[in-house]
Amino acid sequence: MARPEKNIPRRLRRYLALDDFERTCKRRLPHMIYGYVSGAAETGSAMRGARDAFAQLSLVPRTLMNVSTRHQTTSLFGKSYSSPFGVAPLGGAAMVAYRADLALADAAGRTNVPAILSASSLIKLEDVARQNPDAWFQAYLAGDKARIAAMIDRVAAAGFQTLVVTADTPVPGNREHNERSGFGMPLRITPRVALDSALHPGWLLGTVAQTFLRHGVPHFENMDAHRGPPMMSQSFVRNMNSRDQLAWEHIDFIRDRWEGKLVVKGILSASDAKAAKAIGVDGVIVSNHGGRQLDYSVAPLLVLPEIVAEAGSLSVMLDGGIRRGTDVLKALALGADFVFLGRSFLYAAVVAGREGILHAMHLLSQEIDRDMALLGLRSLSEISSEMVRPIPFTARKEPAHQGE
Repeated sequence: MARPEKNIPRRLRRYLALDDFERTCKRRLPHMIYGYVSGAAETGSAMRGARDAFAQLSLVPRTLMNVSTRHQTTSLFGKSYSSPFGVAPLGGAAMVAYRADLALADAAGRTNVPAILSASSLIKLEDVARQNPDAWFQAYLAGDKARIAAMIDRVAAAGFQTLVVTADTPVPGNREHNERSGFGMPLRITPRVALDSALHPGWLLGTVAQTFLRHGVPHFENMDAHRGPPMMSQSFVRNMNSRDQLAWEHIDFIRDRWEGKLVVKGILSASDAKAAKAIGVDGVIVSNHGGRQLDYSVAPLLVLPEIVAEAGSLSVMLDGGIRRGTDVLKALALGADFVFLGRSFLYAAVVAGREGILHAMHLLSQEIDRDMALLGLRSLSEISSEMVRPIPFTARKEPAHQGE
């Protein structure tokens, strides 16, 4: 339900939709940092395609349904959540907004939605678990059982109950836009980077300076069982070693060792959903990594129905391209149990930290509530594939190119 405007911080009242936060961030962040968050691999086709897929579907409402008792609570892995969306893992988030991983976890806990901490975060997973004991952890794993065992033992010791293994990163995607903007990992302080930073003092002083003064040089804290290298260290590349050896046998190994819920992220093939089901994982996230890995990879929404058909009892979640409440409901109508968003919540953290994230979550929840009423839904269990229709090809708008 809508909260009174007087309860919304004055500086956030002009933010009426998730895209509003990105427009502010484009001005507030250095070009290289904004490009790191907003960009995708090569031509950006995979990222645009994920978004455009939602525009290819229209909605069929029911009327006169007495929706006065509607609610959007939903259950996932035995836990009831207030809304059917959560925070996707965001690598390097604390470099974009001050202590963003903690702010995201805190806001998710207060809103009662799940948040997934990225393995490439700059804040210790133990600190995030203390901030939000219900947070999930996402791991980038090498095909090395000894390293895997040590990593998942650390995650379990921290108290995480849901482990997400990202499967679509055997090698880094070709993100040419990072090279063009001067961004890289490890981060190199070139004259161009220094000038870009100096021209955005809010980010330089509010995020970078505060981080160094209060917490020291940022490290990749959660790549392995032990602390990773500093953000500007040349040894960062060693953490990428052997990811191309990760295989289903390693997921089987994790299933035997990990006692909590196990999710595989980066599924776009029904065959992979079948393999995950055979091993006994608890869920899959249908995702093309925000378009940041394989360019021209299929939009998650387009393959969602066939993956749902193969998944059986697995929980099927989706990320990629979601910006509106109608997007959430379209994904649920095609069979998703839950959805995740990343970039939008990080933009909100840049704008106003935890309060910005809470406002973004409220906006999305409010849209879902309104859209449910207009669709004639009293609960999310009433939504079905009959409520969506493909838009004829001739009526579709030509998608904008990346950066426009």
